[in-house]
Amino acid sequence: MVALNPPVCEFGRPAIDFDLPGTDGRRYTLADCRGPNGLLVMFICNHCPYVRAIIDRLIRDCRELAGLGIGCVAIMSNDVAAYPEDAPEHMRRWADELGFPFPYLYDEEQTVARAYGAVCTPDFFGYNAGLELQYRGRLDASGRNPAPADARRELFEALRDIARDGRGPGEQTPSIGCSIKWKAENA
Repeated sequence: MVALNPPVCEFGRPAIDFDLPGTDGRRYTLADCRGPNGLLVMFICNHCPYVRAIIDRLIRDCRELAGLGIGCVAIMSNDVAAYPEDAPEHMRRWADELGFPFPYLYDEEQTVARAYGAVCTPDFFGYNAGLELQYRGRLDASGRNPAPADARRELFEALRDIARDGRGPGEQTPSIGCSIKWKAENA
């Protein structure tokens, strides 16, 4: 399993629309997911140890961000033929077991991950109310294991500031995670 870091934030890059099925049986678009003060788009998957290390903190932060007017959405783009533990039925079970407070969407064709430039799980894209990219950093200092309980909440603090004044921090530490598992035709 290769650990990758996404590139630095391209401030102002517009969010890209999508129309994807969720684990709840509904379809979701960008407009469905955004909040009045912004949007957090997260590329995650079920099997990645980096995602598993932070999932409880991510759920906590998304619950709090909703109260600040930030919508949150998670997208799973891995090749499920090669990684069956990421298949939609497993996505649905995981989302239900953990009580995801955000839609968990399946990008079967991998076009949304490609359009966003997602490279790993987790990969975070934080947008302001105008859907302009302001954050592409990590959740916190966690890696394959959770950071200490008192670790700085970098993603939460950045999105809180974006909700307040529309701008993300100038200094951002990239996320780290497993590579997106591309289908052979998309690699």
